Amino acid sequence: MTSLDLIHQLRRNRRRRYLTMIAILSAAVLALFILALCVGQSVTPLADVIRILAGKTVAGASFTVGQLRLPRALLAVLAGCSFGLGGVALQMMLRNPLASPDIIGISSGASAAAVIAIILLGMKGVSVSILAVTAGLGIALLVYGLSSRNGVAGARLILVGIAVSAMLESIVAYVLSQAPAWNLQEAMRWLTGSVNGAQMVQVVPLLLSLAVFGGILIARTKDLEALRLGEDMAAALGVRVAAARISVIVGAVGVIASATAVTGPIAFVSFLSGPIAARLFGSNGSLLIPSALVGALLVLAGDYVGQFLLPSRYPVGVVTGAFGAPYLLFLIIRVNRAGGSL
Repeated sequence: MTSLDLIHQLRRNRRRRYLTMIAILSAAVLALFILALCVGQSVTPLADVIRILAGKTVAGASFTVGQLRLPRALLAVLAGCSFGLGGVALQMMLRNPLASPDIIGISSGASAAAVIAIILLGMKGVSVSILAVTAGLGIALLVYGLSSRNGVAGARLILVGIAVSAMLESIVAYVLSQAPAWNLQEAMRWLTGSVNGAQMVQVVPLLLSLAVFGGILIARTKDLEALRLGEDMAAALGVRVAAARISVIVGAVGVIASATAVTGPIAFVSFLSGPIAARLFGSNGSLLIPSALVGALLVLAGDYVGQFLLPSRYPVGVVTGAFGAPYLLFLIIRVNRAGGSL
């Protein structure tokens, strides 16, 4: 076997392993999705679930599955994919696993805008979501602008983001302290992250957002892979670094802010998905799709655990936050010792 044949064989093996892992993750997401539809406070046979999905009426189950469980499970999958995809794109672009929307203020911006809209402006529904998306984009531009002196450095952007996030969280705390009791429950959804009360009307806009902004990120896959090697190397490989950065920021913030506008900031999903996918896939291919699947898996699992496997019911953001906080400490220690690349 010649060296060229050996290289082709290695590439085929890497591609096969990548596709195998994608299939395993997809099967895990599908299994959890089916579990969420079939098993809750009551158990619905899979055959009945399939009949309901086909549009047939099943006495005693159509409302539970079609109106309660299905929108919740679909929203969990789409939000998880959005958080995972947007988070890993920022981490790859900045070559730092700490550069997630949870850390650099994007999620905090969307949450703060929503809380202010609900409590101080008396807004509801779609108008709150639009304001949250706009605020997320605005905070991303603010953080990018404040950290762009002599080029954007990943560490500087993260520090600026942490400072902006802390400022926004203090504003939210003040607004909540002045809030009437009847507004607190709705406002808290924007702080913890939840798929409670999911409706099918929320699914289509989030799906369209994922298709548009996620499509921008997928189209930049090769540029992101080059940016993981550093800006100078990416430029040497023919990447227009400034244009690639802007596209990635627009795509990442778009999917993150759109998901946050529907579910609130589900804690640490954006942060965890990329590093978990990197552990599973290594250097065998792009991390974008694997991270989206990991995000969907985390939200589905976290929501199911929060609903049925704990003594009390908790929003999904509480469960993912409890899991993500220790991992954040571990990752900070590892990054400090080994460097910042994903």
